[in-house]
Amino acid sequence: MTEERIEAMLAELSPAEKAGQLTQYFYFKLPGEVDPALGVDAGEQPRAVEAALGRGGVGSLLFVADPAETNRLQRLAIEGNPHGIPVLFGFDVIHGLRTIFPVPIAMAASWDPETIERGQAVAAREARAVGIHWTFAPMVDIARDPRWGRIIEGAGEDPFLGAAVAAAQVRGFQGGGIIAGPKHFAGYGASLGGRDYDEANISEYELWNTYLPPFRAAVEAGAGNIMTAYMDLNGVPASGSHWLLTKVLRDTWGFTGFVVSDANAVKSLETHGFAADPADAGARGVLAGVDLEMAVSEPAYDHLPGVPEAADAIDASVRRILAAKLRLGVLDEPYVDEDRAREILADPQHRAVAREAARRSAVLLRNEGDVLPLDAAALGSIAVLGPLADSRRDTIGPWVFDFDLDETVTVLDGIRRAAGDGVRVEYAQGIPVTQRVFPSMFDMFGGNRPADPDGFDPALELASAVDLAAASDVAIVVLGEYQNMIGESASRSSLELPGAQLELLQAVAATGTPTVLLVMNGRPLDLRWAAGHVPAILDVWYPGSQGGNAVADLLFGAAAPGGKLPFTWPRTAGQIPMFYGHTRSHEPQNQYRRYWDEESTPLFPFGHGLTYSTFEYANLSVSAGSAGVDDEVTVSVDVTNTGGREAPEVVQLYLHQRHGRASRPVRELKGFTRVVLAAGETRRVTFTVGPEQRRYWHAAVRDWVLDATTFDVWAGGSSTAELTTTFEVR
Repeated sequence: MTEERIEAMLAELSPAEKAGQLTQYFYFKLPGEVDPALGVDAGEQPRAVEAALGRGGVGSLLFVADPAETNRLQRLAIEGNPHGIPVLFGFDVIHGLRTIFPVPIAMAASWDPETIERGQAVAAREARAVGIHWTFAPMVDIARDPRWGRIIEGAGEDPFLGAAVAAAQVRGFQGGGIIAGPKHFAGYGASLGGRDYDEANISEYELWNTYLPPFRAAVEAGAGNIMTAYMDLNGVPASGSHWLLTKVLRDTWGFTGFVVSDANAVKSLETHGFAADPADAGARGVLAGVDLEMAVSEPAYDHLPGVPEAADAIDASVRRILAAKLRLGVLDEPYVDEDRAREILADPQHRAVAREAARRSAVLLRNEGDVLPLDAAALGSIAVLGPLADSRRDTIGPWVFDFDLDETVTVLDGIRRAAGDGVRVEYAQGIPVTQRVFPSMFDMFGGNRPADPDGFDPALELASAVDLAAASDVAIVVLGEYQNMIGESASRSSLELPGAQLELLQAVAATGTPTVLLVMNGRPLDLRWAAGHVPAILDVWYPGSQGGNAVADLLFGAAAPGGKLPFTWPRTAGQIPMFYGHTRSHEPQNQYRRYWDEESTPLFPFGHGLTYSTFEYANLSVSAGSAGVDDEVTVSVDVTNTGGREAPEVVQLYLHQRHGRASRPVRELKGFTRVVLAAGETRRVTFTVGPEQRRYWHAAVRDWVLDATTFDVWAGGSSTAELTTTFEVR
């Protein structure tokens, strides 16, 4: 019956109406007459979109989150379209809609798929309540160059962790009632030099073994949509690659959902020099496998009615769009209950889930002398310092558009609430706010930080902050990047702390007051000085709406940190790219002596993260010392909490293939689980290692292979785990 209904609708559509179903427009009302970043008239753009709605020329809209507005625009589409076909509303629900969760790289640092799934289910529930049907998330691009600003949207450097995080996000979004749209297919995270939008040149070996696994996991988790990437992949624009969008995605993986281009990516096929003109771009896009064109204005798909050779591809794409609308129930119930939407957006349980997610995402990088957790009963005064400590906008991070700043809890707010009346908590900004040299196109959506107040004297403010630290029992310094310094169109050539932040930290540490550094970030920053001089460093990322409360819970011991780094933390930008899963050189004894002017080891390794207890690993064993190439073995290890309090630990399993038909990485993550152990408790943790964990893509064979060889196994709390054993594969 479903197929019959879709075929009946398809038969009624004219070629122009079919092209309309395959077009998604931006819809926004911006201040000013012209937006230079987008190159469109901000006043004319909404009128043009509404006119297209009225003639059945729109299949989807982007950037509408007000339920009354979605209902109004939906009426325009249904009443103006002779077939009464409603539109799909898409939105960038990246890490929350009204309730803002920690940024995606932070959620990956939880190494907790259940927490990730719960968070995205909350985001989906809020989104569907206001009329949003589909999110342009998760971003599952592997990122091994932290200069790339969009590292913040993904899960870091590792394909195994990335695949687990991708699947969890898809389950969360779609379990919450909206379509998940993993992006950017594929290779966007490998842009040259970490420069956003630059080309990516990826070997076949790396593409299949590193960059594609998270996408495959997302498809296997049931993702209903895939978004294409902007850039050239090995010389062919990803949004025009039939091999990528049809041969790999549909023919090899069996993807049955619909494919959307990134913004203007079909039209940009002409800019790339791939298509001759907009009409050619539209034809190449739909024939490659792009079902829906995301367009700011003047879609290339307007030209599709004049491309008869694409008729079958056009019909196939329209079927997929109509099927998505039917599965979501949009064809039968296109409108939303505005009163119900307000209730869902205000649900306090959503804030509780966000607070717990922020707790689990934080990574304790350093805690010399057990400075943390703080004992509020033993403190008389706390100095909270740095412009990020009381910035609501920076606390929630980038890639949010429908937030409520009034309900955002800053680090300063959270500390004041948790410290109690008996502790004096005072704040000083300490240094001027640092602005980006070049504004981001997202600043128009509320990205700019407030400027320093009139009469701000940097020297006087720094002196005031240092005096406050000297007079306090503990100094908590909150440093990092302002939220509009990272994200799309926000790559950096340096990893240094912006502005005078290091100067502030050094001056505070010089007072002798015990100092805690809280890092607010979405990528590794240059913390070499801090790692040698500041006893406690807690990476809190951009922790979201409840971030301040979660950070205070961690600082005062109401919760113990358990996050682990999802990337290798380099010492300087000059070490990039640096990742743990490299192959062995011909001189392995010199592996960590590659630079004469800087240590070649990372500042913090992949998988690193401390807590308020200690753990011991013992009795690592494999169920069989030898197994067939198609067999499974189980690897088990005892994990003991040797400290004095309950705490979380992420148990990690790594493999290394000693020899075979190709050189293999020195270590590869192949299993992990997050456990919480009481003081003194021992738990035996078991992992399954089968063909799926041992196979790899061989570039010469051009297929997946399994080798008979020896495998080294490690289990521990990071990628530098020392407890090891082996097993043979016959």
